[in-house]
Amino acid sequence: MALTAMAAFLIFVLAAFGLRSLVHYRRTGASGFVGLSGRVGSAEWCGGALFILALIAGGLAPVAQMLGWVEPALALDAAVYQTLGILLFAAGFAVTLWAQFAMGDSWRIGVDESERTALVAHGPFLWVRNPIFSGMVAATVGLALLVPNAVAAVAVAALLVGLELHVRFVEEPYLLRTHGESYRAYAARTGRFLPGIGLSKS
Repeated sequence: MALTAMAAFLIFVLAAFGLRSLVHYRRTGASGFVGLSGRVGSAEWCGGALFILALIAGGLAPVAQMLGWVEPALALDAAVYQTLGILLFAAGFAVTLWAQFAMGDSWRIGVDESERTALVAHGPFLWVRNPIFSGMVAATVGLALLVPNAVAAVAVAALLVGLELHVRFVEEPYLLRTHGESYRAYAARTGRFLPGIGLSKS
């Protein structure tokens, strides 16, 4: 399954980052990549750095297993978990792309304080405030089940922590400053990563 995981990872990266960035560039003249924010060592910077680590570890996990650098966890190296991994990856991949394109010209990787993008509350954003991230986590967990090794576990852990830091310390404060009461009301009725969970009480 390592080869399958490697192919799936490449497809995800090419579609979710390459294709989406190309479409955004053709529509707006910008790539949509903003980059790391905050001073080195800050919560904002750490969130971005962990996201990058998750991408690197996610791509390295199947390679490391194919080369024999790491061994799969025997308890998870079974057909039932591999099937679940494929299903989770497919669902996560689909949700990620759906949410990315639902954002239209508001799509960005990172936050630019000087920009004011529209508040997106349609498509998957009707139920979840961060469906792109939800899809990415599902896809990453799916890939980890295809190659259940230590490197894949690092990818999942780094992504979970990195996204939490980014959402709580970068994205949500920015959206609240930008959209004020509209975002406050939206966050109060819409889950952070899953429907009905993580509703804002502020």
